[in-house]
Amino acid sequence: MPHPLVTANELAALLDDAASGGAPVRVLDVRWSLGGPAGLPLYREGHIPGAVYVDLDTELARQGEPQEGRHPLPDAADFQAAARGWGLNDGDTVVVYDDWNSLAAGRAWWLLRYMGASDVRVLDGALSAWTTAGHPLAVGADDMTSVVPGAITLSAGHEPVLSADDAASLPANGVLLDARAGERYRGETEPIDPRAGHIPGAISAPTSANLDDAGHFLDPDTLRERYEALGVSVDRAVGVYCGSGVTAAHDALALTVAGFRPAVFPGSWSAWANQPERPVATGATP
Repeated sequence: MPHPLVTANELAALLDDAASGGAPVRVLDVRWSLGGPAGLPLYREGHIPGAVYVDLDTELARQGEPQEGRHPLPDAADFQAAARGWGLNDGDTVVVYDDWNSLAAGRAWWLLRYMGASDVRVLDGALSAWTTAGHPLAVGADDMTSVVPGAITLSAGHEPVLSADDAASLPANGVLLDARAGERYRGETEPIDPRAGHIPGAISAPTSANLDDAGHFLDPDTLRERYEALGVSVDRAVGVYCGSGVTAAHDALALTVAGFRPAVFPGSWSAWANQPERPVATGATP
């Protein structure tokens, strides 16, 4: 698998090569944040040239029952249709970015991998890395209206996932990580879901610890040390969840950079908390 991160200058070089007849590169703008602002107006104000806007709520998730969580995985056929609408073809290099510490971009990266895309990368440092490096932005929506539909073939199941039952049993013989902020893990606050706390046996692993002060992912050795200190090893199963399955992908990306193969619980806490029969733990310990 190609390295899951790309620097701004590496992306610029890939785009220059593609413009000169080299391998195609598709750039996806996945700006989104819980509670706004909306990503599409930001895209129109300025985006990486050639990028296509992707809506997380409607294209990287589907509507479901509360017991499925707030961002259930989209059906494979629907996702394939969306990806073709972004202009993706089999074998394309796909680069995703946002302006939210790569949290939404991590979801796009993981979902594309789960659906079978072969070369997906996240712009390390998010959009600010691109502008800080001196690269230009395009304005308006011409890059959206000029997309030539692609013919990518996708199907579900190319990355491991956890059901609620899997998440419940994993701490007995593996490691289950909670990617949310520490106060939500401890149950001190819960602004969205019906119950506060964490899955019994889960270990707190906030996404903020994956990045340096500039929003870049830590180097592989440092990330490996971080996760090994939480009990992760190559010979133990590791899974991760968050609030609704979005930021869990950020930990999954960091774990992948560190050399591990994580599974994601897509329903995450929003699914667990809406199943009254599921137990809840609170406090700082698993």
